[in-house]
Amino acid sequence: MKQGLQGYPRVPAQQRAVDVDVARERDVALPGARGEHTHCERPIPEPRAVVQRSSVRGQILDALRTALVAGELKPGEVYSAPVLGERFGVSATPVREAMQQLALEGAVEVVPNRGFRVVERGARELAELAEVRALIEVPVMLRLARAVPAERWAELRPLAEATVRAASSGCVATYAESDRAFHRAVLSLSGNEQLVRLAEDLHRRSQWPLVGGPVRHGRAQLVADAAEHTALLDALISRDLEVVRALVGEHFASMS
Repeated sequence: MKQGLQGYPRVPAQQRAVDVDVARERDVALPGARGEHTHCERPIPEPRAVVQRSSVRGQILDALRTALVAGELKPGEVYSAPVLGERFGVSATPVREAMQQLALEGAVEVVPNRGFRVVERGARELAELAEVRALIEVPVMLRLARAVPAERWAELRPLAEATVRAASSGCVATYAESDRAFHRAVLSLSGNEQLVRLAEDLHRRSQWPLVGGPVRHGRAQLVADAAEHTALLDALISRDLEVVRALVGEHFASMS
């Protein structure tokens, strides 16, 4: 498989063809995305093509998120959809749509007639995100620690171990994904989907790179962070509430 942005996979040729065909049939660019006039929307293409095109857009969004966390998309830099499309082997349309989603999430901002600028973030914003996450997640975890049976917590062991393996690899993007998966699984036990979505959004934002460096964590820090996951799970299984309280407090404090 051909490689796109710094080793990320390019979209297969078959899907590229679908993407190009759909792009010709329907202009779906959002206003202000590139400083161009939008055209009247034409008839919706075949459902099969829409599904495949959505898949391409999703792949590009995942790849851009990975590039952002890994520091391949640098804070303050402007990236155009056509140039990124060339790197990924697709047209500019799915890249532009993926970037619009990142703009909604606050990761990038639209620069008319040029593209998208990666938002510059400092340590203060990171500390604020950690504080908000703690306000939301700590009380929920303590409540769940009292109510969820040990066997349910034990089911999360593979996810905790996955964070340890990801940390050991030293790959920040891989660790970020496994870290979110573990926290998402813990909070999902609350049964509150809105809480899970909100916490996931805050978590993702806390993983974006800071100004002055491509990544925030080195391998040793990732390993230490992952070790807190397994220790927390052990405390949850044994229902040691004091240890749970201390671990979750330390976990979020280390993020600020």
